[in-house]
Amino acid sequence: METAILVQFGILLFTLGSFYVLLRFPKHALSKLRSKARHNNQANRHFIQGAQFLSRARSSGNKLTAQTLAKSAVDEADRALALEPKDAASHILKAMALCVMGRKTSALKSLDSALSSPAVKMLSDREKGDALVKRGELHLDLNRRRRVDMAVADLLEAARLSPENAKAFFLLGQCYQIKGLNEQAKASYQKALTIQPNMTEARDALAQLSS
Repeated sequence: METAILVQFGILLFTLGSFYVLLRFPKHALSKLRSKARHNNQANRHFIQGAQFLSRARSSGNKLTAQTLAKSAVDEADRALALEPKDAASHILKAMALCVMGRKTSALKSLDSALSSPAVKMLSDREKGDALVKRGELHLDLNRRRRVDMAVADLLEAARLSPENAKAFFLLGQCYQIKGLNEQAKASYQKALTIQPNMTEARDALAQLSS
């Protein structure tokens, strides 16, 4: 019994550690991501394996190798989702792996799934906020002008749920700048810098607007 408990504890710690590399979300969110919602042990194993593949893909200096590893991460996420289709974390894992592969439209669909009911109920407000920031970023990457309003909606909600998320305010600044709302853009960049004073991108964007 004691050995089994230690094994389960080790799996939990590994899963949380994998999320740090997996999502690049703030540590406060990663420490609370609820892998415990993955009741199916086999689904949990697929998730952990996928997180390992994604970690290796992100750290690989070879583009072809990174693509192959990311594809393996997607496959493991799909296997986990076949067993636990309501698991928001596995949808997010798939989205991040698809981003590495350059398949941003498909990644957006996976984030949509993570942020839709019932999967979204597994996320805390901060976790949901972090996922919304990533979705807003994808909207901008895919088509800045046509998707900017969708990005703004996601980012405003992210800022409400997670008011200490500097990236949410930085991306909001970009959105407002695209829309020609320079004063709102400045305010958003300043808010980002208040939260994270060393955010170079926000400082440079603010300087450009103020020049």
